[in-house]
Amino acid sequence: MTRTSAPVDAPGADAWEGLVTAALLGTDRRTPPGTAPGPDAPLALLDAAAVETVRRRAGLRPARAAERPQAAPEDPRPALPPAAARRLALLLADRPGPSGGGRRGAAPDLTELLPQWLAVANARGFAPPPQVLPALLDAARGRTDLRPAALEFAGPRALWLARLNPDWRFALRAAPGGGAALPHLQDDDSVRQLWQEGLFAERVALLSALRSRTPAAARDLLATTWGTERAEDRLMFLDSLREGLGPDDEPFLEQALADRSRNVRATAAELLSALPGSALAARMAVRAEACVAIDHMRSAPQRASGAGGDIPGGTTQPGGNTQTPATIAVEAPHECDPGMERDGVVAKAPAGRGERSWWFGQLVEAAPLGTWSRRLGGRTPREIVALPVADGWQGELHAAWCRAAVRQRDAAWSRALLGDPSAPEAGGPGAVSLAERAKLLGTLGAAERAEWVAGFIAAHGLSEAFQLLGVCAVPWAAPLGRAVVDALNIARDAGSYPWSFSGVMGLAERCLDPSEAARLDALLAVPDEPENASPGAGGYWAEAFQRLVTTLRLRAAMAEELGAA
Repeated sequence: MTRTSAPVDAPGADAWEGLVTAALLGTDRRTPPGTAPGPDAPLALLDAAAVETVRRRAGLRPARAAERPQAAPEDPRPALPPAAARRLALLLADRPGPSGGGRRGAAPDLTELLPQWLAVANARGFAPPPQVLPALLDAARGRTDLRPAALEFAGPRALWLARLNPDWRFALRAAPGGGAALPHLQDDDSVRQLWQEGLFAERVALLSALRSRTPAAARDLLATTWGTERAEDRLMFLDSLREGLGPDDEPFLEQALADRSRNVRATAAELLSALPGSALAARMAVRAEACVAIDHMRSAPQRASGAGGDIPGGTTQPGGNTQTPATIAVEAPHECDPGMERDGVVAKAPAGRGERSWWFGQLVEAAPLGTWSRRLGGRTPREIVALPVADGWQGELHAAWCRAAVRQRDAAWSRALLGDPSAPEAGGPGAVSLAERAKLLGTLGAAERAEWVAGFIAAHGLSEAFQLLGVCAVPWAAPLGRAVVDALNIARDAGSYPWSFSGVMGLAERCLDPSEAARLDALLAVPDEPENASPGAGGYWAEAFQRLVTTLRLRAAMAEELGAA
């Protein structure tokens, strides 16, 4: 088919803009450049646009060919079993639904299973199929909590891809040294050269790797440039000494107490106080002992109603009289002298805190816990914690002991401050908050930690147990798993508001031992709802237990596919 149009002149430099303007306004209002007005103007506009498009494309000069990227590095790890590879593809294909207050349904949440799958795959030392790496990096980009495990599993090829795609540059930042290979740690010349010439991230990675292998060599390397480092860099480098901290680090840390940076001084003091035999710990013990003592004057004889030996710290007197427990008296420091500041005591109290109590807490926190048995009459930690404290100082004193027990990793003091998990007062004799209790539990072994939390749940239910469950090893030990399931069952039978237990139910899906699935089958039926139950609570509970059982069986299948059943 032939169509005629007005002749088209060669467009000028701004021809394309003129054509676009004519198309937007219409040829009735704006005649295209080089075209006569009339009924053929629209066709002429299209012809001119086609010609100009070819002109614009043909006028581009080809760019110089870029240098081809190097081939991706080999991953020497064994390949995933086929079933596990298919499972990984399913987990990566799942996307979380829109947030809202709706019910989750009975289907497992695959996005929450991906971290567990990665943990098992990393423990088994598998390499990912190359075709899933883009999806794995996309998943890690959206979830910072997933990045360490995802990048470990992705291996060296993930860093190769990250250099080619700006969306994945986070992998270079997250990798030690930005993905740069560290020299052999026994090659002193290469180590020294990287330490002196490397980027900050590379130097941090080098110091951390060397510290985990040879702590003294890492400390000596840091000492060679300590005086020329920036304050913020000194702080980061000093923090790397936490791993492998020992008495040999004391001279270097004592030197850091005179640093120009307050944050560096505070970190050095904290590390020294974690060494009970250090000179700083001894100085802090002297200061703390001057603030705490037994006050026998506050004790008065009383007639015992039972056996005198049942009163902690008490003594039986002739004639059946019993001396009441001794009382701890506190006299907080009246000033923060330069010596205290040099040893890491922060002079200025936060808003709402008294200066004397602020100074006192720091002294007690930094003093070796062995100080108190000697100072308080040879008593054990449990006996010391049971003593009354005069003048309202108990909360401050016990909170400082909690921080000291966590810093010094002292299990005996942690047990004393936690108290019996079934005690009527859920906070225990010394812990002042759920956060403090969780930190104290972290100093205990996994089995003891699980046993204590199981006893706490049996006595107090699940309303305050969420934070405590978070510090327990996964999968939960059998006594802890039974305690959680029993408490959920009790809440269901009582007609409790079911949505308030969704957080614990989510933890159970991720942390309960998959072998517990068979024991939960009896909880899948919709229970009879008590008169005072929330409407629809029975159906929600049945749905939640169905999701729990399905998730546990899926976790068992995942472990079997990875050869870790």
